[in-house]
Amino acid sequence: MKKHLRKTIFFLILGVFILCAGFSIAQDEQQNTESSLEQNNPELQAINAKIEANKISIENLKKAAEEYAQKIEEYKGQATDLKDQLGLLDNQILKVELDAKTLQMQIDKAKLEIQAMDYQITTEQNEIEGQKISLIEFIRQIAQNDQKSYLEILILNDSFSEFFNQINYLETIQADIQKTVDRLQNLKQSIEVRKADKERQKLDLESLKTQLNDKQSKLKDDQLSKEMVLMETKTSQIQFQKMLADSRQKQNQIDDDIKNLQIQLKDKIQKLKKSGSSATNTLDWPVEGRYITSYFHDPEYPFRYVYEHPAIDIRAKQGSQISAPADGYVARAKDAGLGYSYIILIHDNELSTVYGHVSAIYVKEDSYVNKGDVIGLTGGMPGTRGAGNMTLGPHLHFEVRLNGLPVNPLEYLP
Repeated sequence: MKKHLRKTIFFLILGVFILCAGFSIAQDEQQNTESSLEQNNPELQAINAKIEANKISIENLKKAAEEYAQKIEEYKGQATDLKDQLGLLDNQILKVELDAKTLQMQIDKAKLEIQAMDYQITTEQNEIEGQKISLIEFIRQIAQNDQKSYLEILILNDSFSEFFNQINYLETIQADIQKTVDRLQNLKQSIEVRKADKERQKLDLESLKTQLNDKQSKLKDDQLSKEMVLMETKTSQIQFQKMLADSRQKQNQIDDDIKNLQIQLKDKIQKLKKSGSSATNTLDWPVEGRYITSYFHDPEYPFRYVYEHPAIDIRAKQGSQISAPADGYVARAKDAGLGYSYIILIHDNELSTVYGHVSAIYVKEDSYVNKGDVIGLTGGMPGTRGAGNMTLGPHLHFEVRLNGLPVNPLEYLP
């Protein structure tokens, strides 16, 4: 009986020891990962320093571009003489050059940020491998000690102090395991976030490259525009004013022509229209690609001093096919040689469309075309067939008119 009582008391005391040892140890606060990475890696510090330098350069370039934008607005509001036109073109060229430099700096910055992300991802992956090795070692130590019961530990140690030290040692290992597991989870989450950011940055990089190509193309167009003005006017103010008057007259003639044709051909179009077909409310894009270089009534249109831009200009390589966006009647197919050549289609529902700077015409006046039929080829390169005076480079000038009046083509395109 006394022996059984002594065993009970022993195990009660042992239980108290185990409960005391079971209290968890508070974890240290986790340090900021990115800050720690940068402090310990000179290479990453150098990359981040370059990124910050790029940010400053980008801001400076944007400020300079804004100054040129203000000058451009000033020239637009002045009298339309040759000097002002050349000043406008010069400032537009300088602004586009700055825009292109800004985009190149943004591309360089995006590449550096991707490089920094790759470095951080690699560093964290290496740390994960190290943490895994530590975790395996902790588990091995736990496994070794788990082979011993608390009774064996108590018996094998000479005093309660040594027994407590052993218990605390095991508890410390368990706490270290928890810290290691938490760190592994944080690293894994951090890597996933960085990989997602990297993919988004890659998409942004591709977008910036596309924008840079567009700016470089616009720069060429503006330079061609300046060369064209100088060539056409031979730096003569009288020639310049004559060119303006001629361009205005031709545009007014086209406006009147369309209004009259719209009225004259209304009944004829209804007769030619396929039976059962619905009214024309939407149009297909007349050329492949949907990049617009000048918008309807675009305030940036370089020839706005002649007339408000009544169309959208769609970028197209010289000689691209033009397709009829809807069924229509060929009202005009004007081949002006090296002058401004154009095609006018009259559709039902009071709509008409105009295709300007065409380099070839495949249809004849007083004929009917179906949606999708090829009606001609694009032009616009200065000095080429059909381009005329008012052109900056290869594109299609595309107008939509309602009852003879210009409307925004984008309201009718998908």
